[in-house]
Amino acid sequence: MAMLLRTHFKLARTSIKENRTRSFLTCLGIAIGVASIILILSLTGSISNLVQSEISDIGADLMVVRPSSTKDSVTGIVEELTSANSFQKSSLAITDTDAIKKVENVTAAAPIAIATNTVITEKNSFDSVPILGTNIDFIKIEPLPIKYGAFLTAENEANSVVLGHTLSLALFNTINSTVGKMVTIMGEKFMIVGILDKIDKTINFDNIDYDNALIMNINSLDKISGSTQIQQINIKVSNTDSLAPAKEAITTALTEQKHGDKNFSVAYGDEITHPASNLFTIVSGMLAIVAGISLVVGGIGVMNIMLVSVAERTHEIGIRKAVGASARNILIQFLFEALILSILGGVFGLLLGYVLAFLLSTITPFTPYISWQIVAITFLTTLVIGILFGIYPALKAANKDSIESLKHYR
Repeated sequence: MAMLLRTHFKLARTSIKENRTRSFLTCLGIAIGVASIILILSLTGSISNLVQSEISDIGADLMVVRPSSTKDSVTGIVEELTSANSFQKSSLAITDTDAIKKVENVTAAAPIAIATNTVITEKNSFDSVPILGTNIDFIKIEPLPIKYGAFLTAENEANSVVLGHTLSLALFNTINSTVGKMVTIMGEKFMIVGILDKIDKTINFDNIDYDNALIMNINSLDKISGSTQIQQINIKVSNTDSLAPAKEAITTALTEQKHGDKNFSVAYGDEITHPASNLFTIVSGMLAIVAGISLVVGGIGVMNIMLVSVAERTHEIGIRKAVGASARNILIQFLFEALILSILGGVFGLLLGYVLAFLLSTITPFTPYISWQIVAITFLTTLVIGILFGIYPALKAANKDSIESLKHYR
């Protein structure tokens, strides 16, 4: 059996060498599809690792409360992006934070509300500035680096704001003399009490670009905006052993607070590390479909080249059958050749995908994600493509009549 496989391998190698150009183009079709899948999996894994790394840095004693939906995840995401229901009021309220703080083992609870508004300085005015509404507990849960000044405190939180590094540069062209200056939002004046150090983490479980954000007390945000949509509530517990009982206690407290409605979810650990953007989830799915289509096209290329090879080597098939080769031997020979073409394309695609991932990492915060699972998926995918699209030409070769095949000349 081993000798037979070596023979099939030598015949396949000879055939590929004799038709280098068309073999290369066939492998390229498979490689493009595989490279696309590798790039998508690497990007998805990188984002997941970024969020997981951030949560690990913050600590394992973190919990998050978010509005929930009874719909499945895909339907919920699509509806959120396309339906008017996405503009409905959040199921979380500022008072929910107070209820959570009363739960045993909860050491800090900070609501997160995101709004956009115009920020006016003495010389400049900027539209659509992201504003994060929270409270003084936020810094206890997520220790943002403060470059100058301080974070919001109980004494100053009512009329103070903290600026992100990039936003400070945009508003005042500086960061080292910004503390103490005033900004105006919706006619209300606020004093800048702190400037964040550069963070460069646009992907995180809070979905906040801190470098470009303005942070203020959530009650102040509610006052100037008229209505505050709370995206989530971050919670810190005393220790990791308190996570499970705290989750149950928080669920009970919020259910009572909402008169029996369980329109929220409490998550901790791996449950927090969902995709940082719903839109990214949809785009990744669409790209995966496109990559799958390109793989099918590559598979059709394998089938096409194998049908041409069978037609060209009909006389060879007749000779092999005349000297005792069975239909099974012929089938394995051509199927083996299709598998080699497909696997070569898969290996080339794996390398190409990671080259593209590394190039992408030079202009984005996404570090290429490499794992044995991705390599295994690549190998299995190319194997399946080779078998599916190589079986028909192999069967056609195996079923050729030996006498008619001997009569055939190129």
